[in-house]
Amino acid sequence: MIPRIAILGLFPLALALLAPAAEPSLKVREPRMEKITAYFGTYTGGKGSKGIYKASFDPATGKLGEPSLAAEVVNPSFLAIHPTGKYLYAVGEIADFDKKTRSGAINAFAIQADGSLKFLNAESSGGGGPCHVTLDKAGKFVLAANYGGGSACVLPIETEGKVGKMAGFAQHKGSSVDKSRQEGPHAHSINLDAANNYAFVADLGLDKVLIYKFDRETGKITPNDPAAGELKPGSGPRHFAFHPSGKFAYANNEMTSSVTLFDYDATTGKLTPQQTLSTLPEPTKGNSTAEIVAHPNGKFLYVSNRGHNSIAQFVIDPTTGKLTANGHQGKGIKVPRNFALDPTGKWCLVCNQDGNSVIVFKVDAETGKLEPTESKIEVSRPVCVRFLVK
Repeated sequence: MIPRIAILGLFPLALALLAPAAEPSLKVREPRMEKITAYFGTYTGGKGSKGIYKASFDPATGKLGEPSLAAEVVNPSFLAIHPTGKYLYAVGEIADFDKKTRSGAINAFAIQADGSLKFLNAESSGGGGPCHVTLDKAGKFVLAANYGGGSACVLPIETEGKVGKMAGFAQHKGSSVDKSRQEGPHAHSINLDAANNYAFVADLGLDKVLIYKFDRETGKITPNDPAAGELKPGSGPRHFAFHPSGKFAYANNEMTSSVTLFDYDATTGKLTPQQTLSTLPEPTKGNSTAEIVAHPNGKFLYVSNRGHNSIAQFVIDPTTGKLTANGHQGKGIKVPRNFALDPTGKWCLVCNQDGNSVIVFKVDAETGKLEPTESKIEVSRPVCVRFLVK
């Protein structure tokens, strides 16, 4: 006979087995953050920036340390850090790395113990003006978008972090309604889905987010069917962000100062537009959007406005992905380019390209609104910020 105490002890286990499975949580984890280094991509030239800069970041207080030069390189406007934390990759937003093809560069660096960067090598991006770079989830390939060339490229990561010769390439063709800005293709960003199956290239010149099948073994990209998510003519899609659930994606439209929600089918790669909202409280002459970021908790979305000089804030409906405008934060902001949430999700660092500074906002956990802080550092013409956790 089983003792009564033992039977009673089985009740909690039985109840747990009978209970319905809990929904996956999108709550931001609280990883141990012993040391965080922020890296800043910039535009170089003149007496200003010389390349990539770094600064310590304290996630407990939101304070940035004094910046210092991590590596000297020309126009490293966008950065990506390898999943191992050993390497950093930067575009060279130029058109004369290979003068015959008028292409830009993809630069590889090894991250040293003190956070400085050791140059490893550079290879052609296959097109002019590479302006955005990312890595595949396995850390085997570097992917970049060439704005001037209107193309996308994939380079393999070889021994000791070096980049190899081109593994995948796609040349865009066509134009759209604004002949002053959309006379031809202008690939502005490239992103992969969570499963590493599809690559998405927002092309300002075509009013499309082009969809490619991504071969995780070879790095080749081939047109998908369907081939693109379509935007309203004249929108000029620039950057692209997935909701952490993987069910939705968002594109910010540079030319119309708006953001578009897509439903995403992870099986087919299909993007279906569902909603478009303005990023402005009222029409603002000369405004254009730059960056779009979804909070890892799945509740909030942010877009930077250049001209209005603000970060537009939105609340996300977790069921439909639809957005509700949630005001703007503009204190201390001057021509904001890329911005990023730190690894804890508690702070937002904004790169002020024309303000020659990086400023820190605190994220209100309940409302998602950005609250000003006193943390600010001077960096000449900053464009991009990326974090390394050690």
